Amino acid sequence: MNEFEAGRPVVLRGGTVLPMDGRRVLTRTDVLVTGDRIAAVGPELEVPEGAAEIDASGGIVMPGMIDTHRHMWQTVMRGYGADWTLTQYFVWYYLEHGKLFRPEDVHAGNTLAAIEALDAGVTTVVDWSHGLRTPDHADAAADALQAVPGRYVLAYGNIQQPPAEWTAAPEFRDFVRRRVTGDDLLGFQIAFDVTGDPSFPERPAFEVARELGATVTTHAGVWGATSDDGIRLMYDHGFMTPGTIYVHAASLSADSYHRIAATGGSISVSTESEQSAGQGYPPTWAIRAHGIPVSLSMDTSVWWSGDLFSAMRTTLGADRSREHLEAHAKGETVTHCALRADQVVDWATRGGARAIGRDDLGTIEPGKKADLVLIKNDASPVSFPLLNPFGHVAFQAQRGDVHTVLVNGRVVKHEHRLLGVDLAAVRAQADSTIEYLKGAMGEEAWEKGMNPDIPSAKVLDNPYTYTDYRSDATHRL
Repeated sequence: MNEFEAGRPVVLRGGTVLPMDGRRVLTRTDVLVTGDRIAAVGPELEVPEGAAEIDASGGIVMPGMIDTHRHMWQTVMRGYGADWTLTQYFVWYYLEHGKLFRPEDVHAGNTLAAIEALDAGVTTVVDWSHGLRTPDHADAAADALQAVPGRYVLAYGNIQQPPAEWTAAPEFRDFVRRRVTGDDLLGFQIAFDVTGDPSFPERPAFEVARELGATVTTHAGVWGATSDDGIRLMYDHGFMTPGTIYVHAASLSADSYHRIAATGGSISVSTESEQSAGQGYPPTWAIRAHGIPVSLSMDTSVWWSGDLFSAMRTTLGADRSREHLEAHAKGETVTHCALRADQVVDWATRGGARAIGRDDLGTIEPGKKADLVLIKNDASPVSFPLLNPFGHVAFQAQRGDVHTVLVNGRVVKHEHRLLGVDLAAVRAQADSTIEYLKGAMGEEAWEKGMNPDIPSAKVLDNPYTYTDYRSDATHRL
């Protein structure tokens, strides 16, 4: 009998459980899963006969992590843009080479990203899929996500056309009709940005989203690209809603944060991205006073890592660094950290669930969906002593410590190995895409793209080709 065959109950025995209902820590506690749900949480649970038992002693059991903004199609170019600025990213994908990607290349990136997420204990990912130039590209993205046993939200976007144009196309409506079917493992959002152009050319796209009942996710507060002007336009026209996710929100004013807070939106913070690319300083230090819900995200593996351990760690570091900097500028000393380890673990789990409107995810309690992660590595000296579980998750753990992962009650990783994944086939698909891109671009352009010249002058390109409007990048952070 298959140890984890469909329908067989699973119990994780004797772990340190983080239920994420506050700062509670449950020691020597069992978690029982039946079907796709958590059935019981407690010490020495009685379980159904034949249940598969996983020894969680010495480990941490936590909810599956949720990434609310990742350009999964770009994962096939892992690390290519390590030395890019945001301008170079815009030029490469938006203006020059993004249009080279075929449907099979989007499929390759999504497949690799989906598998990578599960390996790192990220059980849900919002695929900010702005490379969907045609319905075939969109089908390829969805096919890849549905072939990997994780939970995903396809945020449909197209950087090669105005949002008002592609959302009005019959082909887009047909895709929504065919593929947005209420699948519990594949949600749907609409992804586009608001430039701040006073004519508000994005309005028709918002109206389509409202008609379809779809939430919008948007890159807001990106230095030199999207600004307070876009937030004001959304607010004045009634398109700021509780379901809206504002990605980065790193170079906005207090006025914009007030508007986001007042309308119930949330902010997806991509600290590694904001630190490196230049959207603005990671904003958790600034938005804390406004009470805006926060989730975490990794943005794109063309630059950065694809796990939320990095997100938690860098977010704590950036927030505390700014807190000290602001205090020192006033001749003061920070004696107590405002942002704590348990808060970033919350943002990586329950915060993500809130952002995507899934109150059945993000915590460990009976009746919730069984998306679970066991962090345990008996072969690592970093696995002990386990004194502060939240601090351990945020500062000590890494993807190699992810022992077991369950999604929707299904064990998809166990004893540090993904189950049922043909990694050789995934590698071959990725290699094929890289070979194609190199050939289409030419070896010289490929190498130049990966190793950009240091420019003699700083030029900020408007990546949104459907408008000549340029946001004002002269205001202070």
